[in-house]
Amino acid sequence: MKPYKRAKLLRVRTGSDPEKEDRQNGKSEEKLAIDSEGNIIDNSETESEMPQPHIESEASSGGSPKGESGSFHQEWTLTEEERELMKDTSISKDFGRLKRQLEEQVGLNKSFDVVFREMVFGGQNTGIFYYNGFAKDTVLTDILVRLSYADQRHQDDGHTAGQGDRGKEQSDVIALFEQALIPHIQVTKTKKLKEAIDHAAIGGTAFFFEGYEEAVLVDAKSFPVRSTEEPDLERVVRGSRDGFVETLLTNVTLVRRRIRDPRLKLEITQAGKRTQTDICIGYIQDICDKNLVEAVRDKIQQVDVDGMPLAEKQLEEAIIGKGWNPYPMVRFSERPDVVSAHLLEGHLIVFVDTSPSVMILPTTFFHHVQHAEEYRQTPLTGTYLRWVRFFGIAASLFLLPLWMLMVIAPELKPAGLDFIGPQKEGKIPLLGQFLIAEFGLDLMRMAAIHTPTPLATAMGLVAAILIGDVAVKSGLFVNEVILYLAVAAVGTFATPSYELSLANRLARLGLLLATAVFKVPGLVIGSTLLVLMLALQRSYNTPYLWPVIPFNGKALADIIIRRPFMSMKTRLSITKPTDRTRQPQP
Repeated sequence: MKPYKRAKLLRVRTGSDPEKEDRQNGKSEEKLAIDSEGNIIDNSETESEMPQPHIESEASSGGSPKGESGSFHQEWTLTEEERELMKDTSISKDFGRLKRQLEEQVGLNKSFDVVFREMVFGGQNTGIFYYNGFAKDTVLTDILVRLSYADQRHQDDGHTAGQGDRGKEQSDVIALFEQALIPHIQVTKTKKLKEAIDHAAIGGTAFFFEGYEEAVLVDAKSFPVRSTEEPDLERVVRGSRDGFVETLLTNVTLVRRRIRDPRLKLEITQAGKRTQTDICIGYIQDICDKNLVEAVRDKIQQVDVDGMPLAEKQLEEAIIGKGWNPYPMVRFSERPDVVSAHLLEGHLIVFVDTSPSVMILPTTFFHHVQHAEEYRQTPLTGTYLRWVRFFGIAASLFLLPLWMLMVIAPELKPAGLDFIGPQKEGKIPLLGQFLIAEFGLDLMRMAAIHTPTPLATAMGLVAAILIGDVAVKSGLFVNEVILYLAVAAVGTFATPSYELSLANRLARLGLLLATAVFKVPGLVIGSTLLVLMLALQRSYNTPYLWPVIPFNGKALADIIIRRPFMSMKTRLSITKPTDRTRQPQP
């Protein structure tokens, strides 16, 4: 491990030569080596060639040759013993060495939340290792109360046992604590120190026993967690009010509560060498395509990064690899009922610890335009709501470019639509008005996210009255620009998928610029390129525009019309389900 260098501030002296003054005082400032990118690089080799006459004498007298910098070097420079302790993964019989291992590997006695509590139960010296914020006090208290009743019989037997019975004695002591003295349902054993450390890092507790090379791991943890409240982005008028939280086990339980099929499989794995983020793959074994499961599992195992603190978003980019494509290739949901419905359709879901958003794949464009509210109403009402939502999404994409085209090319206006277009021109060109209004709308949206709720209403009034009204009355903007932009914004907010709404906003800007510059050819070519880009996208070998491209009439009818529940007898073919029947015969 290379020693780190601490940058120093150079004091500026006037009226004298700094180097000469330093030589007179017996001091010399350490010069930092800087590479072409401005990073401090290690210059230990250069320093080793320079004479250091004062280091040995000062070190022998207990001083530091460089003051604070010297102590910093000593702290981060590992000795051979410390390097050996860092690499040692076995559990030491001696508690002195075990604590030294924990000091080097997890920062015992340096990190305030790392605890190694030594106690004696039945004559056996026991060490309890845990992270203070994760330990569940009530469970550990019950365990300690039970351990306090341990007798000393196994210890007395150990003194009289012969050398050949030492292995059996060790096994008996570990088994005694695991099976009889620790009253908990989730208890395992390990002989590897790394497994004990990793278990404590995810909230568990490790029990070490002096004189033995095994540890007992107890899964007694308590994470900081909020209540399972309804997600803000997927609210419904009727339906369940629970939602996923940042704890993986809670999220899995919410899905398991809705799908009690024993063939629901939940595979756990990890990614990130430093964060060791827990990732859970969920699917129904006799419905989901096994090739999809293997593909996703292999992709996650190939993720080689130091950590994923942003959870599901970084994992999505790692396993999907869509590059600069703004359109989402997976669907995110925070509702357990939505995730359960997709599981029954043959989809695969991915939970990531510390995130309330669950990934659903494979998905198409039309998966992102469906909402749970449509299925909470009658089929006719749900179909009407779906059509209104489709109209709003289409308006958010094409309304502004079409209006711009009719304004700059009045000969294209159909009969009876002569009223379309501004009665008088503003001081800013139309394209500039749209761009300023678009950027202003995005700015207000971002401001609303960072504004406390009591002030959000006041901010909306300021934006609507002071900015919009004054801009129109002063002649900078025309009324129709504000009107049509507001309609497009409402269509954007009506899009169920937040990621899809942002992608459509970027596509709208591109179509608006192409229409303003090239008129009819710009709108036609821009729309064609957009459709081609979406048609060529695939989410785990699933066409993104299915069932339009490739065309599937029956599936398209299911998207346009919200069919009654009992009439949906088969699953969608796009997921390649093993069992396509939704109403199995007895």
